[in-house]
Amino acid sequence: MLAVDARDLTKTFRSGWFPRRQTEALRGASLQVPRGAILGLLGPNGAGKTTLLSILATLLLPDGGSATVLGHDVVREAFAIRRRLNMVSGNASFVWSLRPAEVLAFYGRLYGLSGRTLQRRIEELIERCELGPYRKTQYNELSTGLKQRVAFAKALVNDPEVLFLDEPTLGLDPDVSIRIRAQIGALRRERGTTIILTTHYMREAEELCDTIAFIKAGRILARGTADELKRQIRIGEVIELRLDPAVPERLGELAGVLLLQVRGERVECTVDAAEKRLPEILRWLHEQAVLVRDCRVRDPELEEVFVELAR
Repeated sequence: MLAVDARDLTKTFRSGWFPRRQTEALRGASLQVPRGAILGLLGPNGAGKTTLLSILATLLLPDGGSATVLGHDVVREAFAIRRRLNMVSGNASFVWSLRPAEVLAFYGRLYGLSGRTLQRRIEELIERCELGPYRKTQYNELSTGLKQRVAFAKALVNDPEVLFLDEPTLGLDPDVSIRIRAQIGALRRERGTTIILTTHYMREAEELCDTIAFIKAGRILARGTADELKRQIRIGEVIELRLDPAVPERLGELAGVLLLQVRGERVECTVDAAEKRLPEILRWLHEQAVLVRDCRVRDPELEEVFVELAR
């Protein structure tokens, strides 16, 4: 059963007077997410990620198309959806003078919690998000990472069935990002929460998501597992080599090599999984009596993926 079913959504923002400016944020975006799945929504700035999430979260009305969340229409049955979902923004902000427990208490009451039930939920979330040492610290005195932990705790206060995460690790230190990703994975394992995650980070999407969708200019351009998309788009990890002699024949025919490019003295092998393919390639080059003078591995840039998709 689908937790989210969006069909041909359109949304245009209008501003100014002379001339009247129009920005098409969504141009027929469709997205289906099964219950209990984690879907990664990737795209450049201005692609329509936040607009799509805002419509699904009943914060914006679409101009056209339709969408249901947990079987309820996002326009006609918004109230039935709101108590069963929550959302985290990468730029979350709360009243500067509130402490973490007070933030959680405020939002808990909005979801109908009170008394011992509310207090118990606050304590669970403070422990889960490691906020105990900062219980008495005002929000404006918290670091960026701690503020994001408060935002994540707030999003769990109603134990949502569907959770929208809009770049939850944006600008965070690596250790904080690791904690947030661990919490996201635990939510699905322990509670079966359906999660849609927007991110700029390919590695984050591969680590967390069952399915990845690429959105650009308001349209979903491709969708699949990480491996399926790499094969479809022919974009993967890149092994850069400097060889002596130059490129041997049949290097591009080896298993897992998606693309072979020669750039001056360097050879770039785009592969499906560098950890598996690098030893195989080095072993084969040794058998061909080719000397490897330099070797390094890099992740593909997101823009590389979209260049391929846009062709």
